[in-house]
Amino acid sequence: MKYIRYSICTKFFLLLSIVFGISCDAQNNVKYKKAPNLLIILADQWRAQAVGFEGREPVMTPYLDQYVKESLVLEQMVSNYPVCSPARAMLMTGQYPIKNKVYSNVNSASAPFGIELQENAICWSDILKENGYSNGYIGKWHLDSPYKPYVPTSNNVGSVAWNEWTSPDKRHGFDYWYAYGTYDEHDRPMYWDTYDKRDEFKYVNEWGPIHEADKALAYMKNEEGKIRNSDAPFSLVVSMNPPHSEYQRVPEKYYQLYKDVPLEDLIKDPNIPAAGTKMGDTYRKDIRYYYANITGVDEQIGRILNGLKDMKLDDNTIVVIMADHGNCLGKHSEISKNNIFEESLRIPFIVRWKNHIVPRKDSTFLGSLPDIYPTLLELMGLKNKIPKNLDGKSYAQYYLNGKGKKPTEQYILGAIISDNVDMNTGFRGIRTKDYKLSFVKKKKKGEYVLYDLKADPFELTNIYKPDLPIVKKLQPVLKQWLEKTKDGFILE
Repeated sequence: MKYIRYSICTKFFLLLSIVFGISCDAQNNVKYKKAPNLLIILADQWRAQAVGFEGREPVMTPYLDQYVKESLVLEQMVSNYPVCSPARAMLMTGQYPIKNKVYSNVNSASAPFGIELQENAICWSDILKENGYSNGYIGKWHLDSPYKPYVPTSNNVGSVAWNEWTSPDKRHGFDYWYAYGTYDEHDRPMYWDTYDKRDEFKYVNEWGPIHEADKALAYMKNEEGKIRNSDAPFSLVVSMNPPHSEYQRVPEKYYQLYKDVPLEDLIKDPNIPAAGTKMGDTYRKDIRYYYANITGVDEQIGRILNGLKDMKLDDNTIVVIMADHGNCLGKHSEISKNNIFEESLRIPFIVRWKNHIVPRKDSTFLGSLPDIYPTLLELMGLKNKIPKNLDGKSYAQYYLNGKGKKPTEQYILGAIISDNVDMNTGFRGIRTKDYKLSFVKKKKKGEYVLYDLKADPFELTNIYKPDLPIVKKLQPVLKQWLEKTKDGFILE
């Protein structure tokens, strides 16, 4: 009897252990398979006002107009330092520019001051790599300083060199690489492939966004597992340069959509300078091309996301569609970005995660670039892997359903002169849903600027007075932020 009981018990526990073991393995496999993919589509110099679904400007974005119905749209997202390299570095590091060392555009003029993405920075892509992800990067990077002898591309032959190869040890966990530093000949772009050496870049006779969409589709399809690890979750960044200048380098079919639109329909906003002024004429010359680029990018985004769906990857992929900063295009007499105005600061920001993020338009959430890193990692189940030294905060719960804490203000900075060690140049500011208070320094003279964004959305009138209640409320908060971020900027 004892032997029978022992045998039964042994078999029971053996069976239990086998079942339990299978169960554990299955749970681990399910957990691994359920780790969400991440797709970030990043456009350059695309202002938030220039999307069809906002209804502010006569621009055609048919794909996004449909996609936002399934997505979270953060209508108040800003680029806290609205110029290429600082914006991209904030996205990658979750830190403001003073801390991450990218406080101006990366080029040969700023290189002597160490302005580039630091090799020891811990980017979100590094975290994903350490946690089993395959990571891919396609398109514009613009985070590595050019060094002599400069790469022989057309934007490296003038007084300032811009373009540079990113060596494998500086790719921050991206194991698939099809990218360039910065290069604006959109109809004949250039790229370095994953295993290319510095002198092995190639030109492509095709509009950049079309070519990059092709590469993105190939990465996701991953035929025969040749591009990425088929068993691992993936992250992919598709960084398209348009609608960045040069605006005229756009396929004719997109320009034809705007060619016959009456000019008066394109210049209704009151912050567009008059005809006959330098910036007024520039706006009138470029606006059709700017919109054409946006419509072209919209179509390529549509191709990528349709491919994601066709490959049955969209159910478990977090999709982020955004820009690094906006573009005045001449509005406010500003040629493009790196200023305090809404067209420079506000960016499109669309997030979709099917059956997880509740689709909605949110006009109250004051999003900032450094917050994207921790928010995404928490959404992806990696909250405990978020580094402690980030400036950004996670708002994962709010992304999911609109509940929980949300920011009460945003901080902006820009136009810092890279050789000014004390940082006391450019502008700093604080933005709320209804007001924006900035201190702007030009030619060693500074002034406060206050806009009532609700009453004056085109920012035509500076209403700053030192005794206004809103000034007394916001000014101390801005000073505290400057102290907290160890910024040497002086508000006087």
